[in-house]
Amino acid sequence: MHERNDMTFPVEEYRRRLDELRQRMSKRLLDAVIITDPENLMYLTDYQTTGYSYFQALVVPIDAEPFMVTRMMEESNIHARTWVEKTRPYSDTGDAIQMLIEALREFGLSDKVLGYERNSYFFPAYHQDYFKTAFQGGRLMDCFGIVEEGRKYKSAVEIDVMRIAARAARAGVEAGIETCRVGITENEIGGAISAAMFRAGGDVPAVMPYVTSGPRTMIGHATWEGRKVQPGEHVFLEVGGCYRRYHAALMRTVVCGELSDSMYRAQETMKSALRQIRLELRPGLTVSDADHIVRSIITENDVGARLITRSGYSIGIAFPPSWDEGYILSLKGGDSSVLEPGMTFHIIPWMWGVDGNKTCGISDTFYITERGCGSFFEDVPQDFALKPAATPLLIGSATTSRESSQPTIRQKGAESC
Repeated sequence: MHERNDMTFPVEEYRRRLDELRQRMSKRLLDAVIITDPENLMYLTDYQTTGYSYFQALVVPIDAEPFMVTRMMEESNIHARTWVEKTRPYSDTGDAIQMLIEALREFGLSDKVLGYERNSYFFPAYHQDYFKTAFQGGRLMDCFGIVEEGRKYKSAVEIDVMRIAARAARAGVEAGIETCRVGITENEIGGAISAAMFRAGGDVPAVMPYVTSGPRTMIGHATWEGRKVQPGEHVFLEVGGCYRRYHAALMRTVVCGELSDSMYRAQETMKSALRQIRLELRPGLTVSDADHIVRSIITENDVGARLITRSGYSIGIAFPPSWDEGYILSLKGGDSSVLEPGMTFHIIPWMWGVDGNKTCGISDTFYITERGCGSFFEDVPQDFALKPAATPLLIGSATTSRESSQPTIRQKGAESC
């Protein structure tokens, strides 16, 4: 292992992760594992690249030094970023799987019991078929999830990195809210969010911010397409901040006009769900219990909305096309998995179909502690931000225009300013 002090975490953190992986390998009688999932490679070695669509693998023997097989173009990322010293690159005219087979033979693993991630997005079926045909001397076992067992629980240093990601997300949301106003385009809002996140020290997230307005908020996973915000409409924002591939996310809503009774009730319902789940999240609670807490509150709304998805998901390391770790753990009914300290969740009590044609959201990212949970967005306001219904007049000083675009904090029951 190459000792270095310029990785995301101290080298001791990676040693711990490898040791725990090897303990799980021993229990499953595996001589080595072949890891191809980009998030798992990052978790074990600090390796990252945007070229992960090409085959790449970390081979971890149970009692010998790991080695990596990558495209030759990507080998520089191993030497520049990771503790890995042994590499076996293949050229663009070469054969990735043949290089893997040769490396396994070279390091004495061609007749061993090997685990591989059968469900990895980036170990496609045709590669797996070729590998199974060529690997004749040993035995192959599906070990999908063996690394994710460790990723479920974030260490103290991982929580600290996620706090940096959360600062970027907060900066982005605040910039997006400030930018929102009648007449501005979704693209401009998205641009403001992105610029603010990067200025705050954030990296490129696995998914760029979701920004939709008016009727487009009813389209799942849509984002900006140049539409202008109209008077009386709302804008839905969902932002995932990123630092060293770790993410933290939140949803917020902006209303350009008066806050209707139904939107106010939607706001209060989501706030209630977040407040209650914050009180209840703790070690020992099951995934199904947590989902029920959120879902029951949202379901009882009287504004025609539904929670049409899971109520939350594990979040942490991510590469495109998604910032979540929901394939590791998602909050949904029927899952008896027990929450434990170090788990991190984006809780999403969002509401689809308020009044039949509006989607709005307020969310938070929580981390499970020994006795309860904490929030990465503790002091970020949850109330919908209110903006003037009319387009700001550009007559007069720039100060007048700028002031008119600031969010109004008046909520239901408050007097007009």
